[in-house]
Amino acid sequence: MWRRPELKKTYDVVIVGGGAHGLAAAYELAKRGVRNIAVLEKSYIGAGGSGRNTTIIRSNYRTPDGVRFYDQSVKLYQRLSQELDYNLLFSQQGHITLAHTERAMMTMVERAEVNQALGVNSRVVGPDEIARLCPELDMSDRVTYPIQGGLYHPPGAVIRHDAVVWAYARAADRLGVDIFPATEVTGIDVASGRVTGVRTNRGAISAPSVLAAVAGWSSLVCSMAGVELPIVTHNLQAYVTEPIKPMLHIILVSATLHVYVSQTDRGEILIGSEIEPYSTYSFASTLNFLETSARHATDLLPRLRTLRVLRSWTGLCDVTPDYSPIMGETDVKGFFVDCGWGTYGFKAVPISGVCMAEAVTTGRSPELIASFTPSRFRERRLVSELAAAAVSH
Repeated sequence: MWRRPELKKTYDVVIVGGGAHGLAAAYELAKRGVRNIAVLEKSYIGAGGSGRNTTIIRSNYRTPDGVRFYDQSVKLYQRLSQELDYNLLFSQQGHITLAHTERAMMTMVERAEVNQALGVNSRVVGPDEIARLCPELDMSDRVTYPIQGGLYHPPGAVIRHDAVVWAYARAADRLGVDIFPATEVTGIDVASGRVTGVRTNRGAISAPSVLAAVAGWSSLVCSMAGVELPIVTHNLQAYVTEPIKPMLHIILVSATLHVYVSQTDRGEILIGSEIEPYSTYSFASTLNFLETSARHATDLLPRLRTLRVLRSWTGLCDVTPDYSPIMGETDVKGFFVDCGWGTYGFKAVPISGVCMAEAVTTGRSPELIASFTPSRFRERRLVSELAAAAVSH
């Protein structure tokens, strides 16, 4: 899939993090003519958030900044298999955010209006249309939280996360990018306010540009360069059931019940929930999460009650105060960050790679991510995306 090159002493750009974001940035940099690039990953390629997410892709966000950004990502995902010459199992099956209260319905109306104003296919639907779109849902009034309506987003999609990582790695390698798993960054060198390189468990590397794309580890890695970020790391759990024949042909989300459900290409029912309320770096799954999310999922879809849990997993999320990402150059010249994604990171992979490559090569933040720069916190220009983050999907 990719070469095993020798680690050089000098690179033009060093990318810390061998997940989808780091590899996408490397690929886009190489497309722009930057050839001397290294991607450093302390574990195996795709070991972090890229291999531990739930692969939902959508653009039905609440803020104009978020909607524009993720809409571009969805459009890039639509043709990514062709560009990378790799079957990513991309499937646009639609996405419904269910509303169980009057206040939730008001939120759906607000989001739909923002989406439509920006050209995103999203609209409010009532119980009858929801029942038609997903006959498996319990639409009765006998449940604890009857469904009153929802936000229907036809472009909503799922994709095979491992395939995205491998495809970007192979494509970047073919353009000359050096990829190094099992290479941990232990320090970042800074002189006179400018980054000069990194230190690793395999020796020091000099580089005028360093990009950190390490998700939940962002605050720790950035502190090596003396950069403080308003990030808190939480864990996010999910699990899949034993595989069954196709029965769920749409992605379901309930902010009230804090659960989301989809069916994978292998037939497993994938169930996830909100981030855990405590800060941690633990990858352990908990019985409380399994019990609570299973109860809510079976309230929505009674047919799931007889299924057995096949496996569960946990990933780390770097959550910002406004639930929007942090992208661009920091106060340390030449040191860039692509972080703060919380639970949104995988949706943003293609467009993040494009934007970060442009920022590194030009030294300026592209217009699409100007609202997400690190300086917004001290300038009090927050981009509050909480209304679209009521459940972590």
